[in-house]
Amino acid sequence: MHERLAHIPKMANYADSACDHAYLKGYRDDAALAISPAGFPIALRYSAIGALSDPSTTRQLETESLSQQGITNGPIYELFSRSMLFSNGARHKQRRGPISRTFAFKLMEGMRGEVSRLASGIVIGAKGAGEIDFLDAFAGEIPARIIAQILGLPETEMPRFRKLVYSVTRAFKVGFDRSQQCEIERDFRALMTEVDALISERKGQPRDDFLSRLVVDAQQRFELSLEDIRWQVVTLIIGGSDTTRLALCSILGLLLSLPEQWHAFCADPDGLKKQVVQEGLRFEPPIASFARVTLADVELDGSVLPAGSPVSVCLLSAMRDERLFADPFTFDIFRSDHPRWHAAFGTGEHRCVGEALARAELEECLAAIARHAPMTRLVRPPVVRGLNGIRRIDQMRVAVN
Repeated sequence: MHERLAHIPKMANYADSACDHAYLKGYRDDAALAISPAGFPIALRYSAIGALSDPSTTRQLETESLSQQGITNGPIYELFSRSMLFSNGARHKQRRGPISRTFAFKLMEGMRGEVSRLASGIVIGAKGAGEIDFLDAFAGEIPARIIAQILGLPETEMPRFRKLVYSVTRAFKVGFDRSQQCEIERDFRALMTEVDALISERKGQPRDDFLSRLVVDAQQRFELSLEDIRWQVVTLIIGGSDTTRLALCSILGLLLSLPEQWHAFCADPDGLKKQVVQEGLRFEPPIASFARVTLADVELDGSVLPAGSPVSVCLLSAMRDERLFADPFTFDIFRSDHPRWHAAFGTGEHRCVGEALARAELEECLAAIARHAPMTRLVRPPVVRGLNGIRRIDQMRVAVN
């Protein structure tokens, strides 16, 4: 640890905490920064999101965290080294460019009707059938099917595709469980085989679809190799699946546990769906943190991060910062103090390229449940945990009525 950080408080063992939010609040109240049990700085207040997103003073963490764990090759390392998520500068722009153009806002907004149709079909089919595993039967099904449709994956391949996707997302966590590495890498290779086949098919026989446009644009306009295209497609698949699945569960769980807010939403699902998603993503963001490296000294509420410091910007803590949000530990779909740009989707040049699709999926799925099954009952609430990367969720069970 840098000697200039020696005065910053060190956090106690996270495993001893029963609640992520209470654990973070105790440190956020005292200082803008703390040192994690693993020994790296964590920025805890909302002001850090903007301060640590400026490309003139910070950069995206690339493969450093993997190298520190002894991972220097294989598909997990290759993803981190070639994905737009973990790139900087010109390389990031080149890799992100074709995705941004073909994954445009209007195109993704146009998917709302299909999302609503799929969600309504599942909800209506489940009504009166007793308890369902909401995590698997609904929250995991919709984003996987939508991204598979966008890529043109045959419907018969969707169950296997979904299983692979939710397996490889486990690598998107600093210090992920190394005992799972062989299994994750096996599923990574299988997912890459699927993606390679899709890209090869579109290159040989282009269609009027998203993936064909992406391949042509990436090669002709942005001069990406097929290998680079592959990794951006894999990134898109991973980023568009697990976070949406988790958010659907956590937001519905919150609504069903608060009858007044659930009834208000059911009375006007189309009018309130945007507010519901805004507040749900604030209260339980699916991505706990993002990592940066400082290029210059950065001041945060009186504490200074020296140049060259890796730092975790904790969205989980920032979203409940009393300096910005009134009564932040209260879930309130009528809240009026949300910032213009929701930080759950990141900031600056690394802001989530799939934001429009994620919003469409969350808003239309929740509205479909409120519209068709207002008597839905929470049987087993979800438990969302994790302080870095994509958070994890256990089973969630509901009775759809």
